[in-house]
Amino acid sequence: MSDGVPQFATAEYSGNTGNTVETPCKACGQAIKGAHYQVNGAPTCANCAQRIKEQILKDSHTAFSRGVFLGIGGAILGLGLYVGFALATGLIIGYISLAVGYIVGKAIVMGSGGVGGRRYQVAAVLLTYMAVSLAAVPIALSQHMKQKSVQQHAQSSDASTVNSPKMSPARALGVLTLIGLASPFLALSNPVQGIIGLIILFVGIRIAWKITAARPVNILGPLGEAVPATPG
Repeated sequence: MSDGVPQFATAEYSGNTGNTVETPCKACGQAIKGAHYQVNGAPTCANCAQRIKEQILKDSHTAFSRGVFLGIGGAILGLGLYVGFALATGLIIGYISLAVGYIVGKAIVMGSGGVGGRRYQVAAVLLTYMAVSLAAVPIALSQHMKQKSVQQHAQSSDASTVNSPKMSPARALGVLTLIGLASPFLALSNPVQGIIGLIILFVGIRIAWKITAARPVNILGPLGEAVPATPG
């Protein structure tokens, strides 16, 4: 948890009474008296444990729907970033896949209100892959249009030019989508660049996977009387 739930990474001690110190609550810092709890292994007083229970985010269909909705927006933004950079510079740099994974993961978490879990991770993986792979389509179309313009200019004086049959828009869109989704593997025609591209894409997907992971809060208790700790 990132908001409202304390972090339990280190132990702290306070309240010296002779040769021993009372174990403090990791959340509020007050000495624990009576029944206590453990939150992710850290000592916590009963009041703070109850407050943390109430603050734990709950998964729901609404949270997932919002997460996916914003994730799609993040994927479109990432795709635009990838394509925009390639068209502006003439360079196709796979490292932008890392930024795409980060954007998609953060967008899903923002939409879900901080809720994470396996289905959020699967959505993040799919959206990241689609954003990166489909970016190849507008880039290829741009390059094709440039080449076609040059060819048409060269053939403008050739009256014998025969027009090739045209594909329907729907079919063309479907073919381009399939080619785009397969583009990371089609790039293996150049083994070195293809493998490097797949590795970078995997790292970007891994970033999205980690960002959307669940952040469990394990609460044990009540555990009876708090045990005083002896300073080392």
